Amino acid sequence: MTNIATPPNSHVEPVQSPQNVIKALSIDNLIFGLDNDQLKILLVKQTDPMHQGKWALPGGWIRYDENLRDAAYRLLEELTGVKQLYLEQLKTFGRVDRFPTERVVTIAYYALVSAEHYSLVAGQSAADVSWQSVNNLPELIYDHAEIIDYGMKFLRHQVCHQPIGFNLLPEKFTLLQLQALYEAILNTKLDKPNFRRKIMKMDLLTPCNEKQQGVPHRAANLYRFDADAYKQLTESGFSFEI
Repeated sequence: MTNIATPPNSHVEPVQSPQNVIKALSIDNLIFGLDNDQLKILLVKQTDPMHQGKWALPGGWIRYDENLRDAAYRLLEELTGVKQLYLEQLKTFGRVDRFPTERVVTIAYYALVSAEHYSLVAGQSAADVSWQSVNNLPELIYDHAEIIDYGMKFLRHQVCHQPIGFNLLPEKFTLLQLQALYEAILNTKLDKPNFRRKIMKMDLLTPCNEKQQGVPHRAANLYRFDADAYKQLTESGFSFEI
């Protein structure tokens, strides 16, 4: 990951942008974080006069001398302090009127993480940075609400067809914890017996032969996600489906 110490330049201030950036092309990062069984997204509060007090996805201009993914990592770290996560390219957004006064196309990257694992530090061009509930978003600049809406639909499709949600759980987890994770991402209440029956039928969980410790309720059995079993099953045509 490129680590450049120069101050970040937000794409909300095109007139003041430096000469070594591609002014018609920007990056926006969608970092989804699970926080106490709630799905949130990482946002930064703007400092420029035109959008002061409004929130935005962490992003900005791409420099001529850096790769797209390097730009995404650099901007994310400069604006929020978040680093050492893996970003996937989501989609390019290029509606003609998405940016005022000039044409700007933005490339969106995304990640799904445990919010508690990251310390947030607002960068020089951010008044604040925080995790915000995807179900109660503040006022956003430009088309960032539209980008988040697309990202949410994509994420919910992904977790139903790939076991990416297991990355957010501890190594040993209960079926109730697993269900709570899916309910948070899908924003819906799942039928407990049907969910458990469907999960156990996949043969992707290995019993730990242990129970929860130090809980005020009846201790539940602990399980592990078997990545090797998933790999073997997919090679034989298995389809993950929630």
